[in-house]
Amino acid sequence: MPLNNRSDGGGSWTARENKDFERALAVYDKETPDRWRNIARAVGGKTEEEVKSHYELLVEDLRSIESGKVALPSYKENSANGYVKHK
Repeated sequence: MPLNNRSDGGGSWTARENKDFERALAVYDKETPDRWRNIARAVGGKTEEEVKSHYELLVEDLRSIESGKVALPSYKENSANGYVKHK
């Protein structure tokens, strides 16, 4: 189940919050002091616990994808703009 549709990890997350979360993860790596506090500030409206839980769900999703438990979406090539997801 996609992260933004889960009831754990701080409730629902908007697309904007997810993008801010992704950017913050790139800025504040594992070695950053107060990493989760900084990420929570970057996202806004989320606690340290919520962003850490959201990260743990992301890692869980990635492991499921990498292990083959979740199929990748099928895309077809579209000459106008690259790739388009099959419906």
